[in-house]
Amino acid sequence: MREDLSRHIKEIMNDIECPKGFTCAESGFETLCRAGDIGLERYLVCLEGNPPECSFSLAFGEGYFCQCPLRVYIAKNLRR
Repeated sequence: MREDLSRHIKEIMNDIECPKGFTCAESGFETLCRAGDIGLERYLVCLEGNPPECSFSLAFGEGYFCQCPLRVYIAKNLRR
């Protein structure tokens, strides 16, 4: 991974408290919550089975957005 991406990921991790213990980062971003990029700058569509359990989920209509800064960064910059 490029050093600038790695540095930015560490900055994001320092700024948030993850209810899942940063399992995504610990797995080398192989284990990620299911989410889809729909072109919004700071949000993804949450595709998890039980989004209300996540503190980063945001209800909209009949669905949920993911607003986890780390997950959004990974989707936008690592295309995962």
